[in-house]
Amino acid sequence: MAKESIKAREVKRQRMVAKYAAKRAALKAAGDYIALQSIPRNASPVRLHNRCNLDGRPKGYMRQFGISRINFRFMALNGLIPGVRKASW
Repeated sequence: MAKESIKAREVKRQRMVAKYAAKRAALKAAGDYIALQSIPRNASPVRLHNRCNLDGRPKGYMRQFGISRINFRFMALNGLIPGVRKASW
């Protein structure tokens, strides 16, 4: 389980990326890299990291479901994810 401060920092980065997206795109298209350096570093989408929506785990993230592999396994075995069941052959 990630600390609340780490999860809050990631949410803050997401908001900042959304806020500066248009400005970044315009500056990049114009080739104005000096002005691009004046934008905050956390406004870069590269600095975002996928985290589990339930517990904030940064590793083992399953993009299709938005949760970590551990939570996915727990939810799938309990029948909480529609259309997913354990494989058997």
